[in-house]
Amino acid sequence: MLRTVEKLIEAKDQNASGKAKNGQAMFRSSIGGGKCRFVDPFLVLHEGRFAQPSGFPDHAHRGFETITYVLEGELSHEDFTGGKGILHAGDLQWMTAGRGVMHSEVPHGKKEVHLIQIWVNLQAEVGKAQHAAPNHCPA
Repeated sequence: MLRTVEKLIEAKDQNASGKAKNGQAMFRSSIGGGKCRFVDPFLVLHEGRFAQPSGFPDHAHRGFETITYVLEGELSHEDFTGGKGILHAGDLQWMTAGRGVMHSEVPHGKKEVHLIQIWVNLQAEVGKAQHAAPNHCPA
């Protein structure tokens, strides 16, 4: 079954410079802001570039899943359930935040990390997925 493309939405820079510099992370987002806000179950689709000292130290997620694909560099991931590891270029990680997870994502080493990440909303009606225990599955 072929579908017709209804609309093209250009990803927008989420910081003023459009470049990772001076410890800032650079993100371009299409889903999750601007003209493309309501595409449930997708909450966010963004492309990111960042290097040390930038990154995302301990922060919380709840009620959705994140799918992270590393294009270049290495990303260190750790969460409060004891899950941790290094994602290399070509690696994919699927993390279910469920009822809540505290985690961090920071560059591993000095090389810039380039990634794509999508956040998918969990439906409360389907097996109470939003209240499930946190889980992650590196592939």
